[in-house]
Amino acid sequence: MSHYAVVAPPFYSHMQAMQALAGALMARGHRITFIQQEDASTLINDPRIAFCPVGRNSHPAGTLARTLKLTGNPAGFSLLRVIRDLSDSTEMLCRELPGVLERLGVDGLIVDQMEAAGGVVAEGLGLPFVSVACALPVNREPGLPLPVMPFNYDQDPRALRLYQSSSQVYDWLMRGQGRVIARHAQRFGLAPREALHQCLSPLAQISQTIPALDFPRRELPACFHAVGPLRPASRAVAPLALPIDPAKPLVFASLGTLQGHRFRLFRAIARACRSLDTQLLVAHCGGLNASQSNRLLESGATCVTDFADQPAALRQAQAVITHGGLNTVMDAIASQTPILAVPIAFDQPGVAARVAYSGIGRRASRFSGRRALADNLQALLENDRYRQRLAAVSPQLQAAGGAARAAGIVERALGSRRPVVAGEVA
Repeated sequence: MSHYAVVAPPFYSHMQAMQALAGALMARGHRITFIQQEDASTLINDPRIAFCPVGRNSHPAGTLARTLKLTGNPAGFSLLRVIRDLSDSTEMLCRELPGVLERLGVDGLIVDQMEAAGGVVAEGLGLPFVSVACALPVNREPGLPLPVMPFNYDQDPRALRLYQSSSQVYDWLMRGQGRVIARHAQRFGLAPREALHQCLSPLAQISQTIPALDFPRRELPACFHAVGPLRPASRAVAPLALPIDPAKPLVFASLGTLQGHRFRLFRAIARACRSLDTQLLVAHCGGLNASQSNRLLESGATCVTDFADQPAALRQAQAVITHGGLNTVMDAIASQTPILAVPIAFDQPGVAARVAYSGIGRRASRFSGRRALADNLQALLENDRYRQRLAAVSPQLQAAGGAARAAGIVERALGSRRPVVAGEVA
């Protein structure tokens, strides 16, 4: 069978989604090799997947830890350093990938939308590639805000001007990466380009979202496929082995792997839950120490843990508080659990805006205090319209196809080197 290379940013959620897709492809007999800086090997836990480290001179061991620390606090100068790190990673991959891909003899690439190098190099070498949106899709359309923007959907002139001006500001901030993309595209003799959305596959584009969790789209390419979350084959979900009282409402709170250190926000959430006499399960993903965990218990949390079985927690919860991570939101749709999105960075403001627009939850500022959080939670717990909307949206997710359908799309696109139109692969 075929040998495919995977190029994705070295972030946990992106690598986990790509691993799930890789697993579905390996089940079909294909070989998979991930290519990234050396530290990213720790994010791969499937022994069947090969890993090829690159960039040892520019990205030696220990580099990723600094980047992850910056992404956990992406504000001010830290945000500028994150952008510089992303540009440096794209530069390194554009430099290293051609020789590595030739040496490995791959038949095609599976490329995360957030790493432009994969698409630029694949096109430059004449290799087929498929783009995967592990976060909100970067595909742009006139009249829509970028996925990193917090704006509501509207089509009045003021909103359209806001969308356009914010896109210009974003492109200015990302100009360093844009110069890297433009330089290497020119080196390969490709058409001019300078942004992520200009580096997507003409064969197939796969998204972890579903149409119900997006603003109205009118200009997606015919080869765009919304397949829902890329996850390993489903397993039975066991009830949580925690002291949860079934007679009282349960709220589940998680801020993901990069934002789990935000003690003050967790404390405000705990106090809000105590004021409503609801139970609270906090999963901080290793971001808090024992002292902070105990202080959350004193502030009103029922249980505080590093990691919890998220599908199980959501199945038992009457509401979830999340940073707006796409994985948690999709899990909440699957379990039909109303969402309070408290976005912090990256595409989370865009996810939160879409949660509110779709009617499956509410959003609040990360600077919200106890009272504001309690008011939002109370609305989720007492108003049936959020669960009714989730009940209407959930079947679309169940029918999306997930990793198995995505694998079929990848196999056909890379094997035929022709566009796979939406609906061709069940």
